[in-house]
Amino acid sequence: MDDERILKKYYTYLKLEKSLSDNSVAAYMQDLDKLILFCQQRNQSVIQATFDDLQEFVFQQFKSTSKTRTQARILSGIRSFYRFLVYHDYIEQNPSELLEMPTKEKHLPQVLSVEEIDRLIASIDLSANEGHRNRAIIEMLYGSGLRVSELVNLKLSKIYFKEQYMLIEGKGSKQRLVPISPEADKWFHFWLEDRSHWDIKPECVDIAFVNRYGRQLTRAMIFTLIRSLAEKAGITKTISPHTLRHSFATHLLQNGADLRIIQQLLGHESITTTEIYTHVDIQNLRNAILQFHPANKNE
Repeated sequence: MDDERILKKYYTYLKLEKSLSDNSVAAYMQDLDKLILFCQQRNQSVIQATFDDLQEFVFQQFKSTSKTRTQARILSGIRSFYRFLVYHDYIEQNPSELLEMPTKEKHLPQVLSVEEIDRLIASIDLSANEGHRNRAIIEMLYGSGLRVSELVNLKLSKIYFKEQYMLIEGKGSKQRLVPISPEADKWFHFWLEDRSHWDIKPECVDIAFVNRYGRQLTRAMIFTLIRSLAEKAGITKTISPHTLRHSFATHLLQNGADLRIIQQLLGHESITTTEIYTHVDIQNLRNAILQFHPANKNE
């Protein structure tokens, strides 16, 4: 079987069996195209590649980017591909097993304080046509920790008001139940009352949040809304909808929530992803010492 046919089968595997997002699949396939070209220049198939071949390929790729995340993605894609080849009996030994993964840079997420969240909410003009909708959006992002993609794709039929839960479809089409906070529930019902008077397009009748034209909101619209509210609130941090998700997790942790509960609420597959918030909390503690401890006061 030639490389092209194997790639097609691998593409189907990533989409259907691994349920990766379109962006992740595209990145994996782009890296594999480079690997195939590398092998072709050596007059061999990817199936014939040895550990030394892969190490040389990785070295060449790493020279073109200093970003550890990109390097880690390249290695992850190679490992995934060769595990696929072993699993489907194209090869017996996995030549990628001993490839080393670079240490990922740890970027602590930007978070808002509770006071900044209050200012953000206070900047919403509730008298505007979209006022109740915008308040409900903020409450959903901060009160339930939704991703912006989860918010814009939220369906009315997946919100169970009596049980106070939403069925959220996250990354990789993985579903999870997320509680609705009392504030989010209150403001969402105000929005539903307004929404009942709007002209909703037929294809959007089950979409929870729509724009003034009755169409589904986009990620870009939510980004614009958040940044506009931040500017009105005098918040100088560069924030996005994801900042509210980070703030949701950080504030839960600071108030004693168990890390594994936060993991479930956020829909993280691995607890190590959620552990970034422990670093945020430690950084906040460090800043408090630097700011308030008398040994750090200038004389």
